[in-house]
Amino acid sequence: MTLKERITEDMKSAMRAGETGKRDAIRLLLAAIKQKEVDERIALDDAAVVAVIDKMLKQRRDSITQYEAAGRQDLADAEKFEAELLTAYMPAGLSAEEVAAVVASAVAETGAAGPGDMGKVMAVLKPKLAGRADMSEVSKLVKAALAPQ
Repeated sequence: MTLKERITEDMKSAMRAGETGKRDAIRLLLAAIKQKEVDERIALDDAAVVAVIDKMLKQRRDSITQYEAAGRQDLADAEKFEAELLTAYMPAGLSAEEVAAVVASAVAETGAAGPGDMGKVMAVLKPKLAGRADMSEVSKLVKAALAPQ
């Protein structure tokens, strides 16, 4: 069963159980997936679906921060619920040590020597770590690894 099929089945079970919050959050996710498919005229595979989910999670985190700063805890709680639901569809995350090991191997694999080679290293890392690690943290690790000693 593909990830997209699993999401669709979860929506159907949420509809049967009368869980409107869960149903609505899953509908938003399916709409985002469908929009991406229509825009690019392709059927998304699991990796592309994970990218869509990751983008939605990032939006939710930003919204939570802004709502809490504005004192709108009700809206922040709704975003947190959606973020938790979306997180359930993400692949298992990697530990900091595992991410550091993947970064080190990518630096060695590309033969990167300095900060100018950061793009090459990130191009290798993105498919390996998308959805499994925070790419801003990965970027910091790569920058530190390529910094002149």
